[in-house]
Amino acid sequence: MADGSDTTLTADKTAEQASNGLVAGIKSFAAGHGGAKAVIEYVGKRGARIVLVGSDGVWADQFADGTDVARQACAKAGVDVENAWERELMDQMRPSNDLWRSMARRTMAR
Repeated sequence: MADGSDTTLTADKTAEQASNGLVAGIKSFAAGHGGAKAVIEYVGKRGARIVLVGSDGVWADQFADGTDVARQACAKAGVDVENAWERELMDQMRPSNDLWRSMARRTMAR
């Protein structure tokens, strides 16, 4: 019986560590790019995608277990969550040259 309780404690601890890692990643991105805003997208069984847009236009994404976890992580990190993709936020995004090249390869491969 002790094995079952140890496994449960380990699973809870791992989920907490994952959440702390998510918060740390969001904080790190925001600090490195002069602040950030987030848009949270539900992606089914996978959970939720957090798209972070830095004040300098650089963007990145991270995944959380669900939209509630994503919102909590953004709140703990001090990053505002936008309700939808607003035009101003999209205009602020600056895709890297590597992203443009990878998108071009996908189109050419079809």
